[in-house]
Amino acid sequence: MGKFFQDWVDAGVPDVFWLSGFYFTQSFLTGQKQNHARRFKIPIDALTWNFKVMLSRVKIEQRPDMGCFVYGLFLDGARWDDQEGCIAESFPKVLFSTVPHIHLVPVDVAKDTTDKKVMYGCPLYRTSERRGTLLTTGHSTNFVIHLELQMSRAHTQKYWVKRGVAALLSRDD
Repeated sequence: MGKFFQDWVDAGVPDVFWLSGFYFTQSFLTGQKQNHARRFKIPIDALTWNFKVMLSRVKIEQRPDMGCFVYGLFLDGARWDDQEGCIAESFPKVLFSTVPHIHLVPVDVAKDTTDKKVMYGCPLYRTSERRGTLLTTGHSTNFVIHLELQMSRAHTQKYWVKRGVAALLSRDD
């Protein structure tokens, strides 16, 4: 973990961010939205995320013009299918699969053209426990965000919810 942050200090802002390395992931995501909101002079509350999962074989060599690239996520209960560009059934006897880099792009909610019918609102958790509550607010200490991941037209959100599919920032092993 220290190397990622030390490289950031020594060489400047990285091209790709190790999302699992942040202690409070939500603050990093809010910071990214805030930078976008200031750049385009729009309210931060008017922004949502678009998630573009990159092909596994793509080598990222520079920062995107908008948003950021992240890595360090795992799928529990499913896998990412590079060929189809969507979530798919896990391979037999594979509990966790690595998610390729994701391009997180802040977009104006009013201009978001994402077809939600083909997206799975995949919950992202810090750990596989999928629980933990702050006594002060009642909010989860483990939940980070819903990732909108592409589904095949053969499946529905209900299909993946029944399988308990979630993304994780760390595995149990």
